[in-house]
Amino acid sequence: MNVPKGKYIYFASDNHLGAPTPQASLPREQKFVAWLDAVKSDAAAIFLLGDLFDFWFEYKTVVPKGFTRVLGKLAEISDAGIPLYFFVGNHDLWMKDYFKTELNIPVYHEPQVFTFNDKQFFIGHGDGLGPGDKGYKRMKKLFTNPVSKWLFRWLHPDIGMRLGHYFSVKNKLISGDEDAKFLGEDNEWLVQYCKRKLETKHFDYFVFGHRHLPLEIQLNEKSTYINLGDWIQHYTYAVFDGENLQLKKY
Repeated sequence: MNVPKGKYIYFASDNHLGAPTPQASLPREQKFVAWLDAVKSDAAAIFLLGDLFDFWFEYKTVVPKGFTRVLGKLAEISDAGIPLYFFVGNHDLWMKDYFKTELNIPVYHEPQVFTFNDKQFFIGHGDGLGPGDKGYKRMKKLFTNPVSKWLFRWLHPDIGMRLGHYFSVKNKLISGDEDAKFLGEDNEWLVQYCKRKLETKHFDYFVFGHRHLPLEIQLNEKSTYINLGDWIQHYTYAVFDGENLQLKKY
């Protein structure tokens, strides 16, 4: 993808809409919709890197209640011909084809490589990557197992959504300050993951969410790791102007 002069590529992640309650997350949803409305005028593309919802499960004929404002704004942007890309996170990993069918937004379940103006980007949500975190990796295998999803689908949506939302809110990844602390480069597992990737191939930028902590770390002279932060406390995003990628606050 070539980024025309005066156009930008935007990246955002970790809204967790619906947490801790739909009413409490409404102001955050309105703020995010205002941001989408602001950037659509000069956006060459918009990337959403997961956990847009605090819990999402796609039944065959049932859509989770709520989030009308953000879904409507995404539909408007997509209908205007602006490319949108969605990467599932650990809170909305049960997403299937609703975004693709209804909003014309491709959905990715694994990190992807993109080239913008000859710059190589490695993009993903970030969960389950790098060393450690074995407990979550086992849990993710269970939750993404087709049999597990089939069994969950047999629950009445009122029960399934309430159960999923309850456990999702209890997840430590949105509990607050304890998890959103910089651990140092040697202990940041996404940093370690990026450095290992660079041993076999060059990337100009690694862009992830998941950590809820805005980070910009120079991995070597030509490669940078960006973590997008969140839309719970930081309201941060990244913007690529065709040459450089920068973190900004809304």
